[in-house]
Amino acid sequence: MAANELVIEEWNGSSSTKLFKTATITASPSLCICRSGSRFNHVWRRVLQAFVPEGFPSSVTPDYLPFQVWDSLQGLSTYIRTMLSTKALLSAIGVGEKSATVIGATFQWFLRDLTGMLGGVLFTFYQGSDLDSNAKMWRLVADLMNDLGMLMDLLSPLFPSAFLFVVCLGSLSRSFTGVASGATRAALTQHFALQNNAADISAKEGSQETMATMIGMALGMLLAHITMGNSLAIWFCFLFLTVFHMYANYKAVNCLALTSLNFERSSILLQHFMKTGQVLSPVQVSSMEHVLPTWTTTWISRNSKLLHMQVDLGLRVSSLGRQELMELLHSRGSHCEEVKYLLVERKGSISVIVHKDAIATDVLQSYIHALVMANLTDGNKSTHSESQAWMNKQYEVFVQKLKSSGWKSERLLAPSLVWTANWMSKPSDKKID
Repeated sequence: MAANELVIEEWNGSSSTKLFKTATITASPSLCICRSGSRFNHVWRRVLQAFVPEGFPSSVTPDYLPFQVWDSLQGLSTYIRTMLSTKALLSAIGVGEKSATVIGATFQWFLRDLTGMLGGVLFTFYQGSDLDSNAKMWRLVADLMNDLGMLMDLLSPLFPSAFLFVVCLGSLSRSFTGVASGATRAALTQHFALQNNAADISAKEGSQETMATMIGMALGMLLAHITMGNSLAIWFCFLFLTVFHMYANYKAVNCLALTSLNFERSSILLQHFMKTGQVLSPVQVSSMEHVLPTWTTTWISRNSKLLHMQVDLGLRVSSLGRQELMELLHSRGSHCEEVKYLLVERKGSISVIVHKDAIATDVLQSYIHALVMANLTDGNKSTHSESQAWMNKQYEVFVQKLKSSGWKSERLLAPSLVWTANWMSKPSDKKID
């Protein structure tokens, strides 16, 4: 009686979309093992696992690969320039000179590091809550500040009388880089993770950065040796690499198609929806939003209507004038119990007073309502009733279309609300003067 033949196939890979058959095992009439694919391909896949997340590319967003390519290139240029700037800094401190003292060099290095630490704390205090909501902009600004810090190190030997001031200024600049870069990297890692694999993505990012560091240091030492004693060649290489560094950073952040809602993305989405009834995709919005601080692109966007610049979220009630308070109490009293926010038209902008018990969805609704009012504003005409009618009819439709287009509509990425308010409505026979 013939026995059934059993065939076992061996597959390698952690993702169902990226499986590779590595061997076929049969037992007819004797055990036979047939290996599939070359050994080189197997070794290459094992090496690749040290640098890309498990399940790549299905475990990360589509913008992960282009971003990492440009990010690695900018990191490479940074480490090459680090060798040039560090060489200039050590020369300025007095390394290699008989007149230099150990205690003097140590003291200067200590003051440089101390300035950087204090700068990092101050930057976190003033801008820490804004880094999540504007990750693309702060990522670019962080690398710009890093470039400025390296430039200060390279300039330090040229100003011996102001050496300490120059290197402390460079350290202060780089401290902003450390805080902003680390915080935005955490936000981007959460964006890339499609399978709750943020830790894996972060670990592989460390491997990629280590490899870029080693290659950059080797090339930097070679470049420092080649340009030794030639100031013109040093400056030419430094400036060329700096320009490339900024270009690579700009391309990297432009690759990102973030799905979270911040002030500007909400404004772009709402304006398009009010015109067409359709919601743009994250990729489309990515090409329209600013990656530089708004004040640097004012000359570009002078003719465009930036709604988010006309909205002030989290207004302090006591900052309102007497007349504004009277108008708020008279016009909004009947509506204030329905929602957890109040809107005030003042000085050409829309201010939002948020209730102290408001949750994330309330904050998002309040901001969208303020954007609607700003978009409908025409001269001195009040748009409270028109904007409320739009919200009653279109807001839920807008939110549902956001979700179906891939947007995270659960909350608005915004700095922490420092000022909130509490209110209640009760009948009164007293006349308000």
